[in-house]
Amino acid sequence: MAFARPSVTPSASGETMTISAMTTIPDRELYAPLFSPWLASSGDFRSYYEVAAARTLVSPDRCHVLYTLLKQAIHVEGDVWECGVYKGGTAAMFAKILRRLGPWKKLFLFDTFEGMPETDADRDIHRKGDFSDTSLESVARYVGESDLCVFRKGLIPQTFSGLEGARLAFAHIDVDIYRSILDCLEFIWPRLSFGGFIVFDDYG
Repeated sequence: MAFARPSVTPSASGETMTISAMTTIPDRELYAPLFSPWLASSGDFRSYYEVAAARTLVSPDRCHVLYTLLKQAIHVEGDVWECGVYKGGTAAMFAKILRRLGPWKKLFLFDTFEGMPETDADRDIHRKGDFSDTSLESVARYVGESDLCVFRKGLIPQTFSGLEGARLAFAHIDVDIYRSILDCLEFIWPRLSFGGFIVFDDYG
């Protein structure tokens, strides 16, 4: 049984060109990779993806990449960061993986939890207020408030304040704004441990 597409839809004008392309390209199935482990009807990944699916726009194949790389990063020095949390789908998947495989790590979650701030019309697809159908309280309930999770509400890079001494094993950057992506990379890269991973949801 194949996975369905994520059930979450962007709020307001938040439908991206990527999502549009997924639904309008003729014969798009022809471009699917032949090796598609995320389509397996059983196995370890499925149990983790089911946690994410109801509250994410990240497709099953990209969730499989996140799942695979985070497992590889478990024994790399440092914590796990997600910049751009939205409704908490992938954050909940990360939390489930860490509770089982790396409970000594912290999961830092950075977001306004109020939708997009001001954006640059010349560079960014999204506009202020997109993805505003979320809140810190709802995400915390879904992900699970525990010693594992650290919620940092506000704008990037201001929410990185006080974390200058951090070490990272894994970072998922999904902020959709050019300037914020650059701010994330400039802060995270020097703090990434040897063998760690940075995954960009919107690369290219």
